[in-house]
Amino acid sequence: MRNLTIGVLEVLAGVREVEQLARWLGEDAFRALVTRANLSARARSARGVPAARPVHHILRIHHSAPADGIVEAVAIVAGPVRTRAVALRLEGWDGRWRATSLALL
Repeated sequence: MRNLTIGVLEVLAGVREVEQLARWLGEDAFRALVTRANLSARARSARGVPAARPVHHILRIHHSAPADGIVEAVAIVAGPVRTRAVALRLEGWDGRWRATSLALL
């Protein structure tokens, strides 16, 4: 959960490729992240801001298991500019966890 959250934030900052996270994301979550990363890249380009590795600190993780093989979690992350929440729904798939839903608040 922690590594995936930091990876998602790095993708949005433009310092990590989305494909590096494909193994841990379901199709819908992957497409949503690609779309959001493209929007972030365009916004950086329009402002003339280069991609820079952000420093994020995970303050807290709240999680629950609504059913067997499913975990819903929210990570509260402090970044250089603001504090954000990353919500994930993880489902057991092929002996490992995959994020089937992803939201950055």
